[in-house]
Amino acid sequence: MDRVLKAARASGSLNLSNRSLRDVPNEVYQCLDAVGNDEKWWEAVELQKLILAHNDIESLKEDLRNLPQLTVLNVSHNKLSELPAAIGELPSLKSLDVSFNSIQNLPEEIGSATSLVKFDCSSNRLKELPSSIGRCIALSDLKASNNVITSLPDELANCSKLTKLDVEGNKLTMLSEHLITSWTMLTELNASKNILNGIPENIGNLSHLIRLDFHQNRISSIPASITGCSSLVEFYMGNNTLSLLPSEIGVLLRLGTFDLHSNQLKEYPVEACKLRLSVLDLSNNSLIGLPPEMGKMTTLRKLLLTGNPLRTLRSSLVSGPTAALLKYLRSRLSEGEDPEALTTTKKDVISMASRLSITSKELSLEGLGLSAVPSEVWESGEVVKVDLSRNAIQELPVELSSCGSLQTLILSRNKIKDWPGSILISLPNLLCLKLDNNPLIQIPSDGFQAVSSVQVLDLSGNAASLQEHPVFSSIPHLQELYLRRMQLHEVPSDIFSLQQLRILDLSQNSLQSIPVGFQNLTSLTELDLSDNNISALPPELGLLEPSLQALRLDGNPLRSIRRSILERGTKAVLNYLRDRIPEQ
Repeated sequence: MDRVLKAARASGSLNLSNRSLRDVPNEVYQCLDAVGNDEKWWEAVELQKLILAHNDIESLKEDLRNLPQLTVLNVSHNKLSELPAAIGELPSLKSLDVSFNSIQNLPEEIGSATSLVKFDCSSNRLKELPSSIGRCIALSDLKASNNVITSLPDELANCSKLTKLDVEGNKLTMLSEHLITSWTMLTELNASKNILNGIPENIGNLSHLIRLDFHQNRISSIPASITGCSSLVEFYMGNNTLSLLPSEIGVLLRLGTFDLHSNQLKEYPVEACKLRLSVLDLSNNSLIGLPPEMGKMTTLRKLLLTGNPLRTLRSSLVSGPTAALLKYLRSRLSEGEDPEALTTTKKDVISMASRLSITSKELSLEGLGLSAVPSEVWESGEVVKVDLSRNAIQELPVELSSCGSLQTLILSRNKIKDWPGSILISLPNLLCLKLDNNPLIQIPSDGFQAVSSVQVLDLSGNAASLQEHPVFSSIPHLQELYLRRMQLHEVPSDIFSLQQLRILDLSQNSLQSIPVGFQNLTSLTELDLSDNNISALPPELGLLEPSLQALRLDGNPLRSIRRSILERGTKAVLNYLRDRIPEQ
């Protein structure tokens, strides 16, 4: 023990886990007082990290206050029944893990640990969280799963920096709208295995939410406001009492996994066929048939339908490959489509769009087959969004240069060959630029300087557009970058300078290896590496847990990770990788 404590005085870190300790040695509380004759007392540092996990410790002493510099305290997997009031006298404490104990009450003094960022009190016997926790305004990660909590304190609304909340396996009957209003930074919410009767009507306030888990509750409907959760990638609603889905759900275009198993759904709405899902679980519902429009969901890799009284589909189709079922549904669609053309003329549509743009500040001329944009549509120079996608436009109209307020410019699926730098540089407020699926020739080396303020950039499907070493560092505020189908053989190294990057899509390329540099992208929440030639992942990728919440790897010849781990999802993969980082 003396040797371990001596090392702790030098490093500021003490790990006493898995030592069958029944008590915390007194020397731990008096770490600096025990400086030996052979030590230089002026070089000793106060304890900052204390790990006591996986022991048989039954109590912590109030002497804990003697460790004021403590930033990390882990006493998980012990036999604690309470925490000392001194926990509130640790002003530097940022991470506290008391999970897997037998704690029935948390002391009110915990609210004085105002530096707390991460708090895990899961798997205890808590009936409530103290209201004082609302004073921990820096809190961003709260885990209180597997307790017997019946409600969350209103004061938790003060924790407006909360990004991850896990209250799975409690006895919650509701989540208050008051709390949802304050938690606008949430990216992950797990309230599964409770007795919730509904989803808060203002759930749409959570526009940053990536993962939402409400499975195994008593929820009978999904509010239409779910459309506000525009970042949602994974949505788990299995084992509830849903009888129908809101038609508005089709606008959640980032949603990749939608779990609806074991509900009471009688139909799948046509509007929901607009979703670009990879996994859709509709098993064990009351579905009699499927809409032919589901055949258009070509991104679906796994569609689960067992346990439904489907009468219009052969059992071999239901249990067979997803691709075959989708093909069959598409064939039904072509038979039933109305061949009559729309009576509204293209000129009428353009005129209506132009008038609407005056009040809405948005101009949409999507899918009109235009080779040029009529000059008369620019009635408002104050538009903030222009959608010219799915046309045959080769050059941008010069009138765009006068749209100084423009924030979003969508040019997807046109015939633009040259980088429109001269126009882009005149749009100082541009935040989102989508140029995907154009025949862009090489972007000039200084081309990105014209879009230095952009936060969302989509260049997918422009295989010839990138230089050998594209200068992405010219776009320092980039938060979302989409480079699908770019014939990339390696990850452009300049991407690793983008410290604000949250979403990176490198799918459908020819990548063979993943650089260690990914560990620098500490803001990354979503990474799509699907459909490449990647056979191994660097262990350092595991350092992105817990910030990275959606890692897509399907369609790669991965040999270094067992399929059973891959099937358990992002967290399991990242933890597996992190455990394989060589010790220094």
